[in-house]
Amino acid sequence: VSRQLKEEIRRGFARLEDPLAGLLAMLESSSDWKGKGHSLGYCITTELQLWIKEHPAVPQSGTKLKKLQARVLGMLSQCPANLLDPLISIYQLHTADRNYLLEHVSHLYLQGDYKEAAILSIKLKLQPDQDVEKMCTPLLLQDKANLVEDYVAEYPELQRKLLQTLDTWCDPSFNIRDVTRSYQGLSRYKPEKFNRRVLSKLVFRLLERFNVDPALCPNVINQRHLRTLNYLFYKRFVEKTMTEENWADHIQSTVGENRWLQGHLVQSLLRHCDARGAARWARRCRVPPEMLPRDVAEELQKLHIQDRVEEVTKADNYEDSKKKDYYQLPIPRENIHFLQSWEETLQCWEKVLQPGQVVGVDMEWKPSFGMVGKPRVALLQLALKDEVFLLDLPRLLEQAEAEGEKEKLPRFIQMLYSDAAITKLGYGMSGDLSSLAATCSALKDTEKQMQGVVDLLAVDKQVDGLSPEHSHEERGVRQPEKGLSLLVQHVLGKPLDKTEQLSNWEKRPLREEQILYAASDAYCLLEIYERLCKDPESFGLGSDLTESLVGKQSKKPRAKKQLNKQEAPSPSGQECQGPRTEPSRPPAPISPREFSVVCDNMLQGLGRYLRCLGVDVRLLDNEDDHRKAAEIARQEGRVILTSGLPYQTLRSQVGEGRCFSVNCSEKAKEQALQVLKHFNVQVSPSDIFSRCQ
Repeated sequence: VSRQLKEEIRRGFARLEDPLAGLLAMLESSSDWKGKGHSLGYCITTELQLWIKEHPAVPQSGTKLKKLQARVLGMLSQCPANLLDPLISIYQLHTADRNYLLEHVSHLYLQGDYKEAAILSIKLKLQPDQDVEKMCTPLLLQDKANLVEDYVAEYPELQRKLLQTLDTWCDPSFNIRDVTRSYQGLSRYKPEKFNRRVLSKLVFRLLERFNVDPALCPNVINQRHLRTLNYLFYKRFVEKTMTEENWADHIQSTVGENRWLQGHLVQSLLRHCDARGAARWARRCRVPPEMLPRDVAEELQKLHIQDRVEEVTKADNYEDSKKKDYYQLPIPRENIHFLQSWEETLQCWEKVLQPGQVVGVDMEWKPSFGMVGKPRVALLQLALKDEVFLLDLPRLLEQAEAEGEKEKLPRFIQMLYSDAAITKLGYGMSGDLSSLAATCSALKDTEKQMQGVVDLLAVDKQVDGLSPEHSHEERGVRQPEKGLSLLVQHVLGKPLDKTEQLSNWEKRPLREEQILYAASDAYCLLEIYERLCKDPESFGLGSDLTESLVGKQSKKPRAKKQLNKQEAPSPSGQECQGPRTEPSRPPAPISPREFSVVCDNMLQGLGRYLRCLGVDVRLLDNEDDHRKAAEIARQEGRVILTSGLPYQTLRSQVGEGRCFSVNCSEKAKEQALQVLKHFNVQVSPSDIFSRCQ
């Protein structure tokens, strides 16, 4: 609003005998104030609000104010949302008679203006004197759950009442039509949004938002546990992808001592097993014998130790067949370290936080099966070329807290993720990082600060269907694989064994199978990365992996432009930069004869083009490892020219500014121009063909 208009408005107030009555008269007769946005009526109202603060003598009291309050109340249900607060403040509606306000809101409600009644109740803080079920029911029928959340937001007692009401509606024996019957003619009624499934999701959202004890909602919690129970039976007896140990762990923690769930467990056991099998599982899951049918109870008495012997024999055969069919860790078992003390962990960090290091990172947590809250990380895996470290996060956090050094673990993890000289490999990293933030709030900004990160989920979306050595007959075998397991199969030839994926990762001690699974999940990332760097074309990726990753993964259209910047973006779509310095001046101009480079093996065309312009060029051969470029650069003082993923590793092995990433999707001429411009190389006619071709 212009200063001139504000001054004019203020002069107008000064001339009025009663500015409050004047504003009301203006709003009542004006037609534009009901529109959206900042109308003239809005400008005048907010200006009066400020003017009153500067002229405390203006506010009125007594009968005159009451009359104005009555007029303004009639207006509030039609006025734009941005005028509510200023008008309530100007006419001191918080001081008005509470019964009068409640009556007015009740009148709105009876007219069917449920949303307006709720908003006004929130603004005037009338909720404690209202019936929460009555106020919220029509809003839920109109799919206004957000307004319902706001209505109870500041009142824990109302939150509990609302949750208990919703939980009653979610009881399978409750007829939801009993609720909807009274609102038959309701405008904007959305019956498809008012059912047990939608209501139970709302209950979980409210439980989490207001941090209420889930025991308050037994119907919703039991129904969710029952769905988990059915899912676990499907995984074990239909899909057959869950080990016995895992299955028993989850069944026990899901059912617990709950008699209702124990009853459902017995029914499911009888559907999937014979009486002997049902008895064995009932014993394992501690189902009270009196809940079992007679034939199962009889079998329970006959059970002997023989069962365990049979299981052990089966397990041995199973292990042998697994080795043939699944990816196996290429490092010895003694190189997998399970760390539970800070002394061991500090030794691990010394090895991990080395410039030039490539680290496979993964995390495991206990499956929540849709219960309240984000999962907390129970295990952090860090894989290096020769060893894997499994960090017992709950134990380490507990120890650090006991020693008064809560920030110890977050500090290490932030150092790892923010160091551009260390390449971190992951698969679906943002999910891992949000669980990490839920485990330790100090890590909530890790994703914003991370550098030198390669998320192989982005590669996965572009890898061609079969790796070079796979024949088409193998397609049928591989079909069920998905996610990282499928990528491992494409690139390394065998899928990951995912039977331990849904383990209870919080239970200690971890079983041997869990330890091997966790180590494999992190280590396979190193092998995939190495393989893709050596031969990206075979997997349909094109030699510039950075280009293929950034373009596809980043949602922002500017991702492509970043490629022409001085620092190439990391494959996660984030620009990798060292410590930020002041914007530097372009380097002093040099001639091609003073400029010497080593070209990585995917840039031979660029190397030949630069040589034509008189640059001193060394080319890597096709079979050379990328790291050879760093050796030559250090020995002969050359600048490395590379592209894609190797840039991450190479840049940390030479001085700052001595490694440059070019865009591999461009032709040699464009690449050469990019290099010359960046290093300020001035080419004269005498330089062209000055070197032996």
